[in-house]
Amino acid sequence: MSRPPTLTLPPCARAYRLSTERGTFAVHDARPDGVPIGTALLVPGFTGSKEDFIALLAPLAAAGFRVLAVDGRGQHESPGPRDELAYAQRELALDVLAQARAVSRPGEPVDLLGHSLGGLVTRAAVLAFPEAFRSLTALSSGPAAIDPSQQERVRMLIEALGTLDMEGVWGAMRALDPPEAADVATPAEIGAFLHRRWLNTVPEQLIATGRQMIGEPDRVTELAAVPLPKHVISGAVDYAWPVPLMDRMAERLGARRTVIEGAEHSPNAERPEATAAALAGFWSGPGRAAAASGGQDRPARRASEKATGSP
Repeated sequence: MSRPPTLTLPPCARAYRLSTERGTFAVHDARPDGVPIGTALLVPGFTGSKEDFIALLAPLAAAGFRVLAVDGRGQHESPGPRDELAYAQRELALDVLAQARAVSRPGEPVDLLGHSLGGLVTRAAVLAFPEAFRSLTALSSGPAAIDPSQQERVRMLIEALGTLDMEGVWGAMRALDPPEAADVATPAEIGAFLHRRWLNTVPEQLIATGRQMIGEPDRVTELAAVPLPKHVISGAVDYAWPVPLMDRMAERLGARRTVIEGAEHSPNAERPEATAAALAGFWSGPGRAAAASGGQDRPARRASEKATGSP
């Protein structure tokens, strides 16, 4: 699971419940000084939440974007029913559409980002409702099911969720942590948050979405046919989807490709400045570059790049 480096919202952001046609969702909403040059919606991954994106909010707002990070239904501070059918991928995609409609400005679709599992959900949303979105970024999310080694871990988790309560599963997971993952390496505030977030998450959400991650088909050809700009970002190492797999996915999509050096499965939390710079450069794009740079177009970056922390 992602470990946010901080839980403190920057001054440009506030937390509230976003009302949509599909219900309310807990969000962090960061806004720039002045009129935004665009709006972005950030969708978290498996066991994740809006807090995974906290470190991206200030640099993206400083680049001119309004950014909303959301807890999906049944995640952390967003309510959800104790019914696996409520977390079918189509249902989650409809939630993303409703969130986008609630925050988009007239005539301007949102830039959409999905991390890990969120990449599969946002892909489904774009395939079903492409007109609602300006672009799609897959952050540490691959073309189909997760790596076989991770599939086995998720199956074990699903089985445990069917027999133990959430506190019991948490204890079992912690017992399996390697020594280097001990609490000594995690600040107490972050450790307490991770525990609280886990207990707040609806188990049926984890069961249903876990099954999606181990059974997801390859939909890259479908997505490549959607005429939206696409961006594939990952760390230099990834255990859920191997980096070469994401390289090939980007080629098949004709997408921009960014590798964040020094990061693994959560560049948003591990190297947020470099990740934010890559996102701002992509979202600025044709038609926004002049506004984003005070009248001077930014040179286009090559399709495959290494991000080291410098914009």
